[in-house]
Amino acid sequence: MKIVINAVVNSPLNAVWNAWVSPEHITQWNYANDEWICPKASIELKLQEGFNYRMEAKDGSMGFDFRGIFTNIIIHQEIEYTLEDGRKVTTTFVDTDQGVQVEQRFDAENEHSAKQQEQGWQAILNNFKHHVEEN
Repeated sequence: MKIVINAVVNSPLNAVWNAWVSPEHITQWNYANDEWICPKASIELKLQEGFNYRMEAKDGSMGFDFRGIFTNIIIHQEIEYTLEDGRKVTTTFVDTDQGVQVEQRFDAENEHSAKQQEQGWQAILNNFKHHVEEN
């Protein structure tokens, strides 16, 4: 099952792209709610290279590494990657009159409901939108 989320970011395409692929930005927006943080992010934006974003609960009770390998990159347009568990994710960036339409399509996992996954990923995308528009 594919899940699709999206947001329109009211900022120039270059700023949106840079915030998506720069570790110093990723650590500022890559969490679903205020109880979580992303203390570390590394990214090598090249085909067959990848990323590792550390996600942790602020209280230290849990954490995990979110990792993937890039399978397609079209600068300022699209990023595709495969997660460690084999699921595929595609993120597109489309410059519109209203702002940059950011859409993510990803394979659902089996541990959480599709609704929970959609809400969690959408919350992270909403944090991204807020971060870019405020900076």
